Amino acid sequence: MYRRLTSALLGRRAHHPQCTPVCLRLGSGGCSRWEEEKKEDGIKWIQLEHRGPYFAPLYEPLPEDVQFYYDGKPLKLSLGTEEIATFYAKMLDHEYTTKEIFQNNFFNDWRKEMTSAERKIIKDLDKCDFSEIHRYFVGKNEARKALPKEEKQKLKEEADKIQEEYGYCILDGHREKIGNFKTEPPGLFRGRGDHPKMGMLKKRIMPEDVIINCSKDSKIPEPPQGHKWKEVRFDNTVTWLASWTENIQHTLKYIMLNPSSKLKGQKDWQKYEVARRLKDVVHKIRAQYQIDWKSKEMKERQRAVALYFIDKLALRAGNEKEEGETADTVGCCSLRVEHIRLHPELDGQKHVVEFDFLGKDSIRYYNKVSVEKLVFKNLKLFMKNKRPADDLFDRLKTSILNKHLQSLMDGLTAKVFRTYNASITLQEQLKALTNSEDSVAAKLLAYNRANRAVAVLCNHQRSTPKTHEKSMQILQAKINAKKQQVEEAQEELKKAEDEFNDTKDAKAEANVQKKKKKLKKLEEQLSKLNVQATDKEENKQIALGTSKLNYLDPRISVAWCKKFGVPIEKIYNKTQREKFAWAIDMTSEDFEF
Repeated sequence: MYRRLTSALLGRRAHHPQCTPVCLRLGSGGCSRWEEEKKEDGIKWIQLEHRGPYFAPLYEPLPEDVQFYYDGKPLKLSLGTEEIATFYAKMLDHEYTTKEIFQNNFFNDWRKEMTSAERKIIKDLDKCDFSEIHRYFVGKNEARKALPKEEKQKLKEEADKIQEEYGYCILDGHREKIGNFKTEPPGLFRGRGDHPKMGMLKKRIMPEDVIINCSKDSKIPEPPQGHKWKEVRFDNTVTWLASWTENIQHTLKYIMLNPSSKLKGQKDWQKYEVARRLKDVVHKIRAQYQIDWKSKEMKERQRAVALYFIDKLALRAGNEKEEGETADTVGCCSLRVEHIRLHPELDGQKHVVEFDFLGKDSIRYYNKVSVEKLVFKNLKLFMKNKRPADDLFDRLKTSILNKHLQSLMDGLTAKVFRTYNASITLQEQLKALTNSEDSVAAKLLAYNRANRAVAVLCNHQRSTPKTHEKSMQILQAKINAKKQQVEEAQEELKKAEDEFNDTKDAKAEANVQKKKKKLKKLEEQLSKLNVQATDKEENKQIALGTSKLNYLDPRISVAWCKKFGVPIEKIYNKTQREKFAWAIDMTSEDFEF
């Protein structure tokens, strides 16, 4: 299976398609391309050579006739100040710039970058007028869209040339595609949910910020002229090619291999195999944490209740945060007393826990869940004599929980539960919702509903797109027009049938068949539009992509497509099909997670 897996990643099968997973593991008949794969533990590669990152282009000043206004008067800005002004101007039609926290963070960071003379003048964001700059960039975008075909082709060729030069590396003698080979351009931080740092200035990444990773015997990439790298490393125990620390949250950013690369695909496959192994022991683990709810040791009780939440609700574990990190986000292990309310009875259910906290990326998690009686009693005990700001699980840390999980199954962490529950939910929902007699459109609706169940479980939310209402109106207009066509086709069919009943001739009979065929086609089109409208409406506040790409074993989706005759392109786009090439290659329709 290993060689079959890895050969799939670059679209190459083993020499012998009839090879079984066993004979491939044993090395009989496999492609020699993979004979070199065995390395010491922890060693990811022997040779790594690349060109380094492609840096965002330098700022181009605004034309003289495009001006910034302060208090109604034009004001010429210094180059650095002007560049940051354009970041805000480009976002004027976005909801972010209406938020006070975004405005305040932007203005504070902008003023830090101004000259002392500019700071003396620009003291109030409300007096700043970015509208002329905004119109300029809207015009530029429209002009780019309206370019003649030849000009667009020229731009594409330039982009392809950059991709060819910077978008590939040599890994152990093989040419592999790099994922994000470009550094992110400077701009304003958006974040998700109500992130406290939204609007802050994301600074330009310079070569002096970047650590390069390659092999000692490779040609070390050259920094842009007049610059030098922060550091050059030769670390073959990691798979990143370059890294730097971004200035907003001080997290490390990496240039990595493309998801379709051998190493990435291999890692993906292993991740889902660990989650599949959990299936064999999960009942034992559940039985044990239920016993531990009655433990004499408080730390064991807390661990057992936390694990119940991680398992039942797919909560993130909640890693300890660095001192000074401002976003008040929590996970299961870091919940505070103020994040839950206990209701002995609520909405006809007993032992209800009401959760309300900010999770990853400051996305609000709000849920009311009926829990086991012992869990409810334990929570009351954990909250006793505590203030709202005190830790709910004061005897528990994520590291302690994960250490316990490792003792239960090799490779098991709290995150594996999330992957397991997401994948098993998708598989069960697909079985319950899919009708083999349905059209492809109806099957896709069933798939998206199954995916939605996972997204809700994992709290993958998004705000309703600002174009949603307009696109629904357009879709409804299409539905209304199609209904009209169906009614007209029904009338035409009735007339044709009446004519045939009068004449009984072959020409009239052929006309009836023609009208029936037309009506059937229109009804199918109407059904497809109705399904689209339902799907769009149900999807407006759910982000399906996160779970589909990160938590759902792709083999479940591939097997479903093969079993029910749904083209794989309807589920995964080209990039996603490359990412999951290993799953597409190895999965049959009878695969079970």
